[in-house]
This record gives sequence, structure tokens and C-alpha cells, in this order.
Amino acid sequence: MANVSGIHVQYYFVCKRKLWLYSKNLGMEEGHERVQDGKILHERAYKNAEQRELVVDDSFRIDVLDGEYVREVKLTSKMSDADKYQLLFYLYQLKKRGLVRKGLISYTKEKKTEELVLSKSDEKEIDRIIGLIEQIIKSNEIPPLLNKPYCKKCAYYDFCYADETEEAESR
Repeated sequence: MANVSGIHVQYYFVCKRKLWLYSKNLGMEEGHERVQDGKILHERAYKNAEQRELVVDDSFRIDVLDGEYVREVKLTSKMSDADKYQLLFYLYQLKKRGLVRKGLISYTKEKKTEELVLSKSDEKEIDRIIGLIEQIIKSNEIPPLLNKPYCKKCAYYDFCYADETEEAESR
């Protein structure tokens, strides 16, 4: 069984190709502008929280544990399903370890916060998603290119579109 983390869950919803590449240690995020923006946001968020950037059992990292809440901060809600399931994954993993919490996702650009409470159906869905993530990670074949508008802002863009760029340049 692969060691699935919150970032795997996030990537599962955003792009299965990105998930596969990341799982093969083909990280392209280092130094990428959008990734740096996210790191700065995390550094500035929840400065007064006592329990920040908690690593649980060397398996996953949560932004903040604040009383009864696990808190996540995101720039925008453009990837809200990915954000929701990432936080539900954390809540589920904590529950399996005997710590029941609720979740809060704060979207800084929209100045809004959403509360999440883990349900039994969420737990079943997270188990199903973990199984699908493990299948992608174990696969020897790279998932297909998505070709979505947000691909242009992705850290993996050059990797995914290298052939197309070369074709355009040779014309």
C-alpha cells in the first residue's frame, strides 16, 4: 500500500497526471511561482497558532490544529473540491488515530471560510479515493494529458507540453 498524503488527494482532483508524476518523485514545484505564493501564504497564515505545520506519523502534514478545528488556508476556491477532500482526508486520518475534529478552509482572496464535518459517507468516499490514488501511483503508465485552462499555470506544464512546444517551434 502506498503512503497516501493530503497532497496526493489534492492532486487526484486537480490532475491525475500531476499525481502520478509527483508520486514518481518528479517534483517540478521547486521554485515555481504559484507554489512559492502558496508557501508565502502558509508562512503568514495563523502566526499566533500554537500547533502549526503538524506532521502526523510521518504520513501527512496539516496546516494548523486550532482547538476543535483543523485549519487549511488557500489562495482561492477555484479548486474547492480538491481542497475539501484534502481536508476531509486529514479529518479522517486524525479520526482513525482517535482525534475527532472539524475542518475550516479559509480562502484568502475571497475572504471566506468554509466549515467541514466528516460524515460516514465522507469516510467511505475517502477510502474509495485512497484506493484509486494507490492504483494511479502503482501504474506504470502516465495518465493522459488534461489540457485544461489551469494547465498553463501548473509547475508541470513544460513537462506535459514539451512535445507540443517542440512541434510548434519546428513549423
